[in-house]
Amino acid sequence: MVKKRKMKIRSITYFCNPQYPPDENILRAAGDFLAQAKSAYQAAGYEVQTTRLATNPFPKLLDEKQVDHLPKLAEQFTKAIREVGIAYASLGPALPEMPRSYDLIPEAIAASEDIFFGGVMAADSKIYMEAIQACAEVIVKSAPIDPNGFANLRFAALANVPAGAPFFPAAYHEGDEPMFAVATEAADLAVDAFSGQQTMDDGRRAIVSEIEKHGQALAKVAATQLWNCPFGGIDFSLAPFPDDAHSLGGAVEKMGVPKIGLHGSLASAALLTEAVDRADFPHTGFSGFMQPVLEDSVLARRAAEGTLTIKDLLLYSTVCGTGLDTVPLPGDTISRQLVPLLLDLCALALRLDKPLTARLMPVPGKKAGDTTTFDFGFFANSKVMKLESESLTGALSGSETIQLSSRKNAAS
Repeated sequence: MVKKRKMKIRSITYFCNPQYPPDENILRAAGDFLAQAKSAYQAAGYEVQTTRLATNPFPKLLDEKQVDHLPKLAEQFTKAIREVGIAYASLGPALPEMPRSYDLIPEAIAASEDIFFGGVMAADSKIYMEAIQACAEVIVKSAPIDPNGFANLRFAALANVPAGAPFFPAAYHEGDEPMFAVATEAADLAVDAFSGQQTMDDGRRAIVSEIEKHGQALAKVAATQLWNCPFGGIDFSLAPFPDDAHSLGGAVEKMGVPKIGLHGSLASAALLTEAVDRADFPHTGFSGFMQPVLEDSVLARRAAEGTLTIKDLLLYSTVCGTGLDTVPLPGDTISRQLVPLLLDLCALALRLDKPLTARLMPVPGKKAGDTTTFDFGFFANSKVMKLESESLTGALSGSETIQLSSRKNAAS
């Protein structure tokens, strides 16, 4: 019998162009491959939590003439993925060249289950202010769909995120040829690596060794058993689960920071992300420190205490993987308050040339400091976080496209 490893596979994501109307043969092939992949990784000793499908961006599937069909497409996909045994699907992001595509997302979320969406805010050294404003509107309009604001779990605003990242809601595909990628749930590797270590070098060696061991094992399965589909790589982000044994916030505290949110946390996040960079395996996606407030028991606790703030999360985004994730906000947050925060995230993503996302969750009827009451196995409840933001004025308040080069490109 193969010994079970603690680290889990969060998702195996299959990327394809399903066509429109959706081609049943393509979706059936996706379901068949994901079933094969799940069995192969389970036989190798890994628990596979979910199988997922990511499509080309829905504005490209539907085109301008048919983009109003998005709610119907989302409803169709809810049924279609269930029929082929896939847990979740992402229909990709709304695109700046089709402004109408953002407006339809709240209705599509309401019309579907287990279907995720994104919205591009920044790409190719451009910040699209109109798209930032549209993403802020999506977040505010989606919040009341569920009494807890849970519908925003299925939407992320994207800054500089390429195709092929397997974590949702950021996942989307380009082209017609299918591929697959793996996303890990590996915060426990960081917790274990720094439990009882006396030096940073010892801890770093331990975590790099574990990441390489698992990363190469995952890649070997892809190469030897799943060769019938191109392999896009592994997003070895140190994703948490909401208990202390699988908390990346807990790993930071094992490293020596008394509470994440205090000074020293940024350095810890940088060191953990760099450990993922050091490890030898086929990288894709974010591959770094992941800080989803409501998915991490220690992050949720420190946010509830007020030790960890939204400004801290933004600061750590300079060295981490995903950005601002599952952040509970006051229910009366308006879109003009979200725009400055999303703009800051876009500026970081482009200037540092890295992918970042924002999954923000205004909670209807709650104000800063109120306790959240989510009933979801992947969430740890916290308190609504204070958003220190006001409407932009002057030159920043327009709808223009702003050119912003990365520091590396500007220097050259």
